Amino acid sequence: MGLFGSFLSKFSRNRATPEDIHEFRRVLIESDFGAEFTEEIIKLVEKERSEELEEKIVASVIGSLTTGSREISLTPGKVTTILVVGVNGTGKTTSVAKMAKLFKDQGKNVMLAAADTFRAAAVEQLSTWGERIGVPVITGKANGDPASVAFDAATNATSESVDLLIIDTAGRLHTKSNLMEELSKVRRVVEKVTPIDEVLFVLDGTTGQNGITQAKSFMEAVPLTGLIVTKLDGSTKGGIALATERALKVPVKLIGVGEGEGDIALFDPASYISNLLTQP
Repeated sequence: MGLFGSFLSKFSRNRATPEDIHEFRRVLIESDFGAEFTEEIIKLVEKERSEELEEKIVASVIGSLTTGSREISLTPGKVTTILVVGVNGTGKTTSVAKMAKLFKDQGKNVMLAAADTFRAAAVEQLSTWGERIGVPVITGKANGDPASVAFDAATNATSESVDLLIIDTAGRLHTKSNLMEELSKVRRVVEKVTPIDEVLFVLDGTTGQNGITQAKSFMEAVPLTGLIVTKLDGSTKGGIALATERALKVPVKLIGVGEGEGDIALFDPASYISNLLTQP
């Protein structure tokens, strides 16, 4: 990330040419900001040729984002239940484990549910993570009913006074309609036991604009309350996190910045945007 520092330096000192503007537009598009978002930034650059350009861009971008809370909703005295959804391969199961570690380190009593029963590797992966970080994982039979696993987990979490239940869900079934019906079913059965406080969509930061389409599909089945953006540690250019939030009006709440168990962080839009814009 951070491909824009040299451009902003030229723009702020009135040394930019039309060719520079054209190249900056290309870089923004390739960085997954999307056409509409890109043109808003270009207009600001063309209008504001000053030393405060970076601050004005950061302020403008933040002003275009949702005003929804970026905090994970935790309710003292009851189980906070988080449903984690997304396409397989986005880092969904790993994100579930990282969240568990994050909240366990804060002193929370955490339980996980391996409801991606159609993918044995996901159940095994989450069980291994659970052993590593010291949190219980509720599992079921291979290719069993995901809703049954989620229901059992909700029941156990309630009876054992767990602070936080995080449910990993399937990201691929035979058809899109089957997947969305399964997610809706999981939500219904869990809510017979305890309310679902968060539905977090995991967005692969390398996916590009297709990630927005994916998120919209999931919103048809379950109302999303937040986004987790993963794989922001490599060649990801980062604009997709902001573009997706703008398109869905759903806040980015967490970002994955590495493969380690502690490589997850709360999303701070000001520092994220500044970092994205100014690092060489």
